[in-house]
Amino acid sequence: MSSAPSLREQDMLAETLQRERKPFCARDRVAEGVITGAFVVATLAIWLADPPGAFALTPALICVAVLALATRVPFHVASGFTVPTQLAFVPLIFAVPAAVAPPAVALALVLGRLPSVVTGRTRAARLLHCIGNSWFSIGPAAVFAISGTAPQQAGAGLLLFALAAQFAGDFGASSVRETIESGASIREQARETWVYAVDAALSPVALAVAYEMDDRPWLVLGLVPMLGVLAGFARERRARLESIVELKNAYHGTALVLGDVVEADDAYTGEHCKSVVALTLAVADQLGFDSDRRRNLEFGALLHDVGKVAIPKEIINKPGRLDPDEWRLIKTHTIEGQRMLERVGGFMREVGLIVRSHHERWDGGGYPDGIAGDAIPVEARIIACCDAWNAMRTDRSYRAAIPHDDAVEELVACAGAQFDPSVVAALLGVVAPGHASSSVKQLIEAVDADAVRAVHGKPAARRGRKARGLAGATR
Repeated sequence: MSSAPSLREQDMLAETLQRERKPFCARDRVAEGVITGAFVVATLAIWLADPPGAFALTPALICVAVLALATRVPFHVASGFTVPTQLAFVPLIFAVPAAVAPPAVALALVLGRLPSVVTGRTRAARLLHCIGNSWFSIGPAAVFAISGTAPQQAGAGLLLFALAAQFAGDFGASSVRETIESGASIREQARETWVYAVDAALSPVALAVAYEMDDRPWLVLGLVPMLGVLAGFARERRARLESIVELKNAYHGTALVLGDVVEADDAYTGEHCKSVVALTLAVADQLGFDSDRRRNLEFGALLHDVGKVAIPKEIINKPGRLDPDEWRLIKTHTIEGQRMLERVGGFMREVGLIVRSHHERWDGGGYPDGIAGDAIPVEARIIACCDAWNAMRTDRSYRAAIPHDDAVEELVACAGAQFDPSVVAALLGVVAPGHASSSVKQLIEAVDADAVRAVHGKPAARRGRKARGLAGATR
């Protein structure tokens, strides 16, 4: 996870930080059942393939104790956490037969989790996670069991292969678990594979200790001070990640409060904004927006008229036409809205830019900046189109709602002039699916042809019907 996690990573992180105190849901039980069952089967298979012989108990117990201690040093990532167990796992797999390593690791993980269960910070049912989290031991144990070579006699190639098998087994098990529990994609989970670089970096130190285990088994305890240093870094990381989640929640809460302010200031404007939100999110799904862009669009739609709280209500609700001075005043709501959101800070600055531009036109004839085409944020282009649709389809103080078919015709007529044609196509895919597939496609091709003609200095072709100005009649 990067230092600036995406919205999806922040949501996963928030869920991770809360998960330990939550009861198992149906998905959790299914995931743990699958992972635990597979672990037991794999452990039995290794045991049957290479039955364990006698081994020294004292080094094994020391390694299990240090491994349990290492599990108390969690470094949180979006989909869970990683722990520096590599420091004790490598000496452990040198100290015990291959078939004994997986159950010994599971025992160590349970021992490491018990204090949290006893103090009530973790539910007892979460001990089942320890078995699934032990999957990293299956790969190396299988490599040494199948090869018939003890780690002490293994060459560099076999040791590297065992390390690769460890990472593959761990990633495979965690991917299955996260896919079942949260629906996280493989791509999202692959972003967390940087944690294996940490394990790889710890491996040489652990390997040096492992080779000295036969003569000096107490040497493993020398790793405990290193775990103490890592614990300090882990606490700092958790505090920083918790701050990120709290800040995200604060921004979201501020946005929702501002939405309530808009609704309290003018009930129609508040309802209108909520309706526009629903439309814009449907369009975002049509266009395949990622979570960060979808979030900005959602709050931009919710707050696109927040600046109207600074406009006198007699102008907002005036039943007749506005005079030029009133129009000049009402046009300031986009700039005022951006100014308000700039004061909030964070991602709300991005939302402010969207709010500022939601009355810009595709052809450059909008306000406040007169920008055109792709210079207008795509979120603002979507809000402009959905805003106009909602305005046409609802009763306003200055006119009655427009029939559905007339509103569709107006959107098509304004595409390429007032609205981005691709956004019109996506919106009609939501509100009039049968219409979107024919005329709008032809219109987009015509608009693209006009762009080519403009580049080459040729006059643009005249297109379609003349708009009646209904879509532009919004305040």
